[in-house]
Amino acid sequence: MTESTLPLSGRRIALPESRELDLFADMLLKRGADVLRCPLVSIHDAPDQEPVLAWLRDFSQGQWDDLILLTGEGLRRLVGAAERADSGLLEPFLARLAQVRKITRGPKPGAALRKLGLKADVVAVAPTSEGVVQTLQAEDLQGRRIAVQLYGTDPNPLLIDFLTGAGAQVSTVAPYVYADDVEDARVEQLIEALCAREVDAIAFTSATQVRRLFQIARRGVGEQALCAALGSITVAAVGPVVAEELTTRQVTVDLMPESSFFMKPLVRELVRSLGQGADDPDLS
Repeated sequence: MTESTLPLSGRRIALPESRELDLFADMLLKRGADVLRCPLVSIHDAPDQEPVLAWLRDFSQGQWDDLILLTGEGLRRLVGAAERADSGLLEPFLARLAQVRKITRGPKPGAALRKLGLKADVVAVAPTSEGVVQTLQAEDLQGRRIAVQLYGTDPNPLLIDFLTGAGAQVSTVAPYVYADDVEDARVEQLIEALCAREVDAIAFTSATQVRRLFQIARRGVGEQALCAALGSITVAAVGPVVAEELTTRQVTVDLMPESSFFMKPLVRELVRSLGQGADDPDLS
């Protein structure tokens, strides 16, 4: 197949992804797309590790009944913190992790568990905090000890208030923080490209990317102009959490994987929507 016959030949796609930017970009470049890279956020370990280590010790030694994992990144950061601790913390943490009931918000924490040889006991009916609440609503949580790994530093009052209101004893941990990964000027350049219709599509892989983009637009062209620009191109979301963040800002989501909310299915949907010819067998 020549470059001109590749399915995304002639298409320019903006990628605000950070952690797996090169992997995402390579999948699109392989299919002929021109990629505009602008990582909007990066993820770092919590700057104060002592509360994380204190939580790990308490979780490893305590009689916890459940652990709610909101993100795969959070579990990976907890394992990393335990590995770096010089107190032999990793082994007891993994042992306790294997014993508790593990409740996951979506597929990514489930994937992180599988890498540890474990699996989720309960998967939320929808990959959102509301989905976790809905999943647990019919249960008697009175007196249950429930540990919660938070999404970034968001205290998640919806979920925590539900658990405490149901009589559970709750302990939360925030093992990572989001940080800006590029200068504001780079984000402004991305917004200018969107407003000038210089891209055919933009593919969001986290709600934080959406919030960051609108934060910078608010200081410059304005949210209305950004919404108008996004309305003139194809907007792709990796999953329902990202889609919800976009729709609450009156941005239409044109495509999203139906069930598996990862990059490969997202690329598949981009090829189907923007591509030339048949589906790519490598994405099946």
